[in-house]
Amino acid sequence: MAIRIGNGYDVHRLENGLRLVLCGVRIDHSKGCVAHSDGDVAIHALCDAILGALALGDIGRHFPDTSDEFKGIDSTLLLKRVCAMMNDKGYRIGNCDITIAAQKPKLAPYIEEMRKKLAETTGSDMGDISVKATTTEKLGFTGREEGIEAYASVILVGKE
Repeated sequence: MAIRIGNGYDVHRLENGLRLVLCGVRIDHSKGCVAHSDGDVAIHALCDAILGALALGDIGRHFPDTSDEFKGIDSTLLLKRVCAMMNDKGYRIGNCDITIAAQKPKLAPYIEEMRKKLAETTGSDMGDISVKATTTEKLGFTGREEGIEAYASVILVGKE
């Protein structure tokens, strides 16, 4: 069985009055991500992890922020396209692990909904999707609530 491992990272600046979407879930908060798309850092990191595992470059190569086609796009649509590439290459998600670093808001109440949304979007079992949240103990740009960042790791397994 072929196995591939990928890692992804994304960061966006936070600004008052914008929507905050993480793992395809709308989060109640006064700040949101400044981005060309909806700014879903967690999905962007997962897309990069999958693309990296497949040696297909990064999210910017496939969905450039200079393209009007992707302006304001729901990142779950980008993830679906990345999963289609993964399926075309003969792989599926074995498991993924995402860590979101944000000082505020508290994300624990949203974690199960995020896992469910990602499982539905990727065609995976919810038991194969891990989402965790942490703060940076008020250190750095994340701690000062200037931005939010996400890390993703994924194992892809060849379809039998």
